[in-house]
Amino acid sequence: MPFIKVQLKPGVNRDQTNYTNEGGWYECDKIRFRSGMPQKIGGWLKAIFTPLIGTCRQMFGWFTTFGDNLLALGTNVKVYIDAGGVFNDITPLRETTAPGAVTFSAVTIAPFSSTITVTDLAHGCVVGSYVTYSGAVSLGGNITAAVLNQEYVVDSIISVNQYTITAKDTSGITVTSNASDTGNGGVATVGRYQINPGSAGGTYGYGWGTGTWGRGGWGTPSGVPYISSQTDWIFANFNNDLLMNRRENDKGPIYIWERGVLSTPGVALATRAVLLSSIAGASDVPAEVGIILVSQNDKHLLAFGATEYAGATYNPLLIRWANQDEPENWTPLVTNSAGFLQVSRGSRIVSVIPTRQEILVFTDTTLSSLQFLGTAEVFSIQELSDNISVASVRSVTMANNVVYWMGIDKFYAYNGRVETLPCTLRNHVFQNLNYDQLAQVICGTNEGWNEVWWFYPTANSPTNDAYVVYNHVDKIWYYGSINRTAWIDNPLRQYPQAVGGQYLYNHEEGINDDVSPMNAYIRSSDFDLGEGENYMLLRRLIPDVQFDGSTVATPAVDITLYPRNYPGTASFNGAINTRPIIETSANIYTEQVFIRSRARQMALQIASDELGVQWQLGSPRIDARADGKQ
Repeated sequence: MPFIKVQLKPGVNRDQTNYTNEGGWYECDKIRFRSGMPQKIGGWLKAIFTPLIGTCRQMFGWFTTFGDNLLALGTNVKVYIDAGGVFNDITPLRETTAPGAVTFSAVTIAPFSSTITVTDLAHGCVVGSYVTYSGAVSLGGNITAAVLNQEYVVDSIISVNQYTITAKDTSGITVTSNASDTGNGGVATVGRYQINPGSAGGTYGYGWGTGTWGRGGWGTPSGVPYISSQTDWIFANFNNDLLMNRRENDKGPIYIWERGVLSTPGVALATRAVLLSSIAGASDVPAEVGIILVSQNDKHLLAFGATEYAGATYNPLLIRWANQDEPENWTPLVTNSAGFLQVSRGSRIVSVIPTRQEILVFTDTTLSSLQFLGTAEVFSIQELSDNISVASVRSVTMANNVVYWMGIDKFYAYNGRVETLPCTLRNHVFQNLNYDQLAQVICGTNEGWNEVWWFYPTANSPTNDAYVVYNHVDKIWYYGSINRTAWIDNPLRQYPQAVGGQYLYNHEEGINDDVSPMNAYIRSSDFDLGEGENYMLLRRLIPDVQFDGSTVATPAVDITLYPRNYPGTASFNGAINTRPIIETSANIYTEQVFIRSRARQMALQIASDELGVQWQLGSPRIDARADGKQ
């Protein structure tokens, strides 16, 4: 009998049974398809070796007229700007004390300690707050002025007027007090407190242990649900400057970092962002907004969800915008273009995205189009679709002028009209999704491969640990597992960039998981050997694997064959067995592999877990002959 050529259609399908999906692929991790054939995805390397503080949820890149290639990163603790491979801390301050308002107290009797008690009336800190001291003098011993005058993190809260820090030298090594440290830091000490850190993830529930301390009695529900969403940032650029709003429970104030007019960014990067309402000419800036966006075509700064004009109430469906070319001026006048309008349906605005001719506004139930009119009304809004959903503020992206997004139970696309996006992994994603952490879902493009990526938390994970990919050119899906909390595919940078853990990575750089091997595999659905009626005796396999791009001398893949007699069971000498039956390998020199097995159906798996291996599967051949019906 001639060789059986194994040719499987591209894409992965988990919405059908293994056997029904004959001729296709059923499982995978860290693979993609090129020219219809599966291959291992590109690797990633750390872009910057300095770790971020906090969980990064948002990145934004822009290019200034001075030639700066800048990337903003927002965590639940800090805000950074990456310029030239260096993280510059621009986290806004919430308070700067008067000189002498801050005093220190060290332990002056044995056993000595590195713990310093800080006294500052109504300090407003929480555990994890950051503060920078200046103007302090030595306490008299080991706790010198150089030790005190630097940035510290608050270790514990003693009272509303006192907290503790751990003394360190300028290289970060812990310093222990001695008997001479009897001073208090002097009368010129100033404390500059950064905005307090927020939540790295959302919480929802009732009673004891949920939310603030002791809301309910021990083991009893409080009767009132506690809801706290993750802390994150929304970024936008207005000319050279960076605008941002910090979101606590989906809303917060607007800040601005001004690039300035210097020929180099050094001085600007050494300054912190400030409240937009604090800059010269600011007028009626909303105290809280949900999402900011700059309409670049007409130069308006818009807020989606905002404190009402001339009021103090936050309206989650209100859209406000500042005067044209004046992001600080929000006072509506007949002589300017500042104004507001309201989305008519839904309970809150969840996400927005600009397209070529409109801004799409997603509420929790509707999709609307906001368009610039250029008349006295300035903007108008029109509902496009109802009964839709959107997973999170960052679950929306655009590729090739089509907007794609993840809802709470399916995927959507908008190309002038709203459509359900056919998905062969719908059950795989939505039946294993942590809905309590839905706000963590992020989305982005990988345009070099015509891909849209969504990262999401699986049912038992408190953080993003999985991804699903839609190839919008080939219209196929595949999936895998990677921990990423922020993603950006910016043409200003050579590679797509993402944050995993505390590090910024360049994706599609190299072929490994940073400096570790990448585990990648793809497994087919069961397919019949011959016509499926007869048993087939398997004797040889011609692998057809290409290793272009590998960096080791002898790259290899593991090949596993799963012979079966009936769907859902593995077979070995007539006995049911759930283990792989035939395990072998193929390297760059392998021409054929000799095997021996008897079965009606088979599944094929290709995998690799070694450093420096890149592979693409072609069309393997199996040498098999009929071997009876029993």
